[in-house]
Amino acid sequence: MEKDVWIVGAGSMAEEYSKILRHMMIEPTIIGRSESSAKLLENKLNVPVFSGGIEMYLESHNPDKDTYIIIAVGTEVLLPTLLLFKDLEFSGILVEKPAALSINELIENKLKVSSVLGKTFVAYNRRFYPSVIKALELVEEDGGLESMHFEFTEWAHKIEPLTKANGVKENWFFANSTHVVDLAFYIAGQPFDWRCFVKEGNLGWHKYSNFSGAGITDRGVLFSYISNWQSAGRWGIELLTSKRRIYLKPLEKLSFQKKGSIEIENCIINESNNCKGFKPGLYAQLADFLFNRGDKLLGLEAHIENTRLIYSKMVNCECKK
Repeated sequence: MEKDVWIVGAGSMAEEYSKILRHMMIEPTIIGRSESSAKLLENKLNVPVFSGGIEMYLESHNPDKDTYIIIAVGTEVLLPTLLLFKDLEFSGILVEKPAALSINELIENKLKVSSVLGKTFVAYNRRFYPSVIKALELVEEDGGLESMHFEFTEWAHKIEPLTKANGVKENWFFANSTHVVDLAFYIAGQPFDWRCFVKEGNLGWHKYSNFSGAGITDRGVLFSYISNWQSAGRWGIELLTSKRRIYLKPLEKLSFQKKGSIEIENCIINESNNCKGFKPGLYAQLADFLFNRGDKLLGLEAHIENTRLIYSKMVNCECKK
């Protein structure tokens, strides 16, 4: 298949994207930074990987109007990498979430990325999970969503020892928890009238560790959320219709409880066409980016608005203790 696709980065996500593209019969151009990571990926996939970084590569190569670019670098350099393309031609950019190191970095650079807003998408691949697609089908079958509860508890004891670039763990809510928050409001609509609360904990790497909130979305869906990173819990979304309670807990799985019953039934999902054996949701997301540009894809402009109106409020709300 004739597609000019660049992958910027040579880490684990670059490897995942490369495998999917080659399954699609597309040979990507892979540009890594360090020689060691480039060589490692080259040996794993038996494909050429350029080293030296995207800045050096752009000195002698330019994308054109038919080039698709996937930015799969570390969180700390997502936005600087995106800005390298702001004056260049390309067909589209898919940048790994959350497109910047911090909430402030993304919001403060909106003007700088204005030239690429219409062609840049943020890779929140959980929107493409087979479980999510099936859950939306069940919601429609039941006549619509009435209320929603979600949780984005992070396992602080697992995160604490991780070695990350400066600023990544300090912005973990934005870098990681927004996987869940984005998905929840993608399903239920944008929060319209709501209040939130945050409390500081004793984590040395993240200011807040205890979150809650509630309100109503622009689709009339009542919602609530809670997250305590210093207690027990996990990621999860619960969707309530007039006929059942639908569980995405974990997000990759689907179960439901019918009205009038206490039994929770597992829903068998056919993942073959959507995932094709790859990281859940990634194949469908990449296919949408390259061939469709449907409404599941999150545009960068919408993501900046979500960051300004939702994520910023959840960690900087007026209700603090």
